[in-house]
Amino acid sequence: MTFFPGQSLADAVREATAVLSDAGVPTPRVDAELLAEHLLGVGLGRLRAMLLGDSEAPEGYADLVAERAQRVPLQHITGVAHFRYLTLAVGPGVFIPRPETESVVQLVIDHLQGLQHPKVVDLGTGSGAIAASIAYEVPGAEVHAVEFSTFAHAWATKNLKPLGVKLVQGDLRNALPEHDGTFDVVVSNPPYIPAEAIPNEPEVALHDPPEALYGGGADGMELPTAAAASAARLLKSGGFFVMEHAEVQAGWISEHLKAAGCWTQVTTHLDLNGKERATSAVLAIAASGK
Repeated sequence: MTFFPGQSLADAVREATAVLSDAGVPTPRVDAELLAEHLLGVGLGRLRAMLLGDSEAPEGYADLVAERAQRVPLQHITGVAHFRYLTLAVGPGVFIPRPETESVVQLVIDHLQGLQHPKVVDLGTGSGAIAASIAYEVPGAEVHAVEFSTFAHAWATKNLKPLGVKLVQGDLRNALPEHDGTFDVVVSNPPYIPAEAIPNEPEVALHDPPEALYGGGADGMELPTAAAASAARLLKSGGFFVMEHAEVQAGWISEHLKAAGCWTQVTTHLDLNGKERATSAVLAIAASGK
C-alpha cells in the first residue's frame, strides 16, 4: 500500500481493504476501518461518517496496514481486544480472547442469577477476559483468577485489578488449596489443542503463545482433565463447573465427567456458530467426601 500526503480517508481505506484481502485477512474491510479508527481515535461510528466526507488518511496508516497484511493480529497492533462489554489490554504473550468464549461467560452469569455474593474462580484466565466480564456483570460476586504464564499474568493484572478480581500466578492443577470446597462456580478455558495439531490461522499459529494453545498429550486433554479435577476440589457441593473445549472433544469430556462419579447434570453447550463449545456439570458430592 502506498501512502501520500492528502490521500482521502475513503481512498486509503478502500486501498487497505484490497491489500488485506490479497493477504488473506478474513475480514479485510472491518480491519481496515478499525486500523484507521485506532489512529484517529474517533470511534467506529464517527469514522464511517468521515468516510463519506473529504477527510484525509491519518499519518502512519499505511504502516499499520502493512503490519496487518503480514498477519500480525489486529489486537496486537491496536493493543486492545473487545470482549462482551469490556475493552481489554492485550499484546504479545497473551492469548487473544475469542467471541466464542463470550457464550461461556453467559453460562456462568445465567447460573449466578439469584445467588447472593457468589464466589467464582477462572482457571487459566489468560488476558482475564472471563473473570473480568463476570466481575463487571455480576457486581456482588467475589471473583478469583489463576494464570501460570508470567507474560499473560502481566496482561491479566492490567485488566483485572481495576475490577477487584483476586489474581494469583499459579498452576491450575494445584492452585488455591486454601479455598478448597468454597467456590460456587469454577470456569475454565484451558489450552486444549492436541500436540500435533497446527492452527490454520497465521495469527494463531505464529502469535498466540504455545502454552495457551496446547493442552498437553497427543489428544490435548491433559490440562482440560486437570481443570476438571481442580474444579471438583474447589467447588462446594452443588457447585457449577463449565469448561470451554474444541468441538471434537465434547463427547470425550462429557464421558470423562460422567465416569468421574462426582458430577451430575453433565451438559454440552453450543456456541454462537452452533458448535459444541463448552460442557457444564454440577458437583453432587464434594471431592473431600463431605
